Amino acid sequence: LAGLPVSAVMWELQSSTIMWIWMFSTALIWPHVAYVLARRSRDPLRTELRNFIFDSFIAGSWVPLMHFNLLPSAVLLAVVMSDKINTGVRGLWSRSMPWMMLALLGGGLMTGFAFRPETSMMVILASLPILVIHTLAVSMSSYRLVRKVQSQNRQLEQLSRVDTLTGLDSRGHWQTQAENLLRKHRQDSSDACMMLLDVDQFKDINDGYGHAVGDDVLRCIADLIKSHLPAESHAGRLGGDEFVVAMPISIKAAETIAENIRIAVEVADFIHAPGLQCSISIGIAQPIRDRDLRDWLEITDRALYRAKHAGRNRTESRDLSMEPM
Repeated sequence: LAGLPVSAVMWELQSSTIMWIWMFSTALIWPHVAYVLARRSRDPLRTELRNFIFDSFIAGSWVPLMHFNLLPSAVLLAVVMSDKINTGVRGLWSRSMPWMMLALLGGGLMTGFAFRPETSMMVILASLPILVIHTLAVSMSSYRLVRKVQSQNRQLEQLSRVDTLTGLDSRGHWQTQAENLLRKHRQDSSDACMMLLDVDQFKDINDGYGHAVGDDVLRCIADLIKSHLPAESHAGRLGGDEFVVAMPISIKAAETIAENIRIAVEVADFIHAPGLQCSISIGIAQPIRDRDLRDWLEITDRALYRAKHAGRNRTESRDLSMEPM
């Protein structure tokens, strides 16, 4: 595309054969050479950066070749510099500038710095393809990049919200949802309950069956939790073998759900560990009036501790809304 306005100007100037050879070599042969060099290089990125710098050298040489014809000179220099900026490589344009100026100076010495800035209609028409097509190509490239970044941002957001092993909420995302439920409870005294679920003797499972089976156990329990939760509940993984659920239900309803989950875990089968039977202990608590999420977690953890202390594989709960901290 750049060769079109350069050829139009050289035609008007009746340029020498040597200059025509340089123009054809750089406009038609060099792009393919650059491609082959990059494809065969052990470090394609570094090679392409050198190719970009040589592109600037070529563009700089064309300007005096055209006797500084105004429109194509401005277009070529602008296109070449925008290419460097569009790569996103820090400082590439500044590293290219000296080579562009060197070529411009060398070409000027060869042509005696002949200066004919007037642009004819033929040259204007020859400049239109690179103006239009290059602008559209850069725009499409930028559009694809923006769409890719948007997609990656959505993936990152999803990763930040979900625990990759279990598919439950990550700890941070769960805390946000639990805070919202606690805020609603304070505003209208609506029902709210929290469950803490801990796998009994999980270290023994990992030691006896391996960590892969341990992961299977965590995924199975997470699936059972999700399958038993009522609407607008939020289940998350606090870390290790501990799960937490915030639910907009009464403590009696929470006890029923907890028992259903506990029994389901107790009878669960594991393909890679046929003889394995596991159990969970569960603590349930309501939020304390005028206390924050940390306090709610602490009183629920007390209930879980009582379940563990009482022999495991059980649920402990109490209406703690009036219990002092």
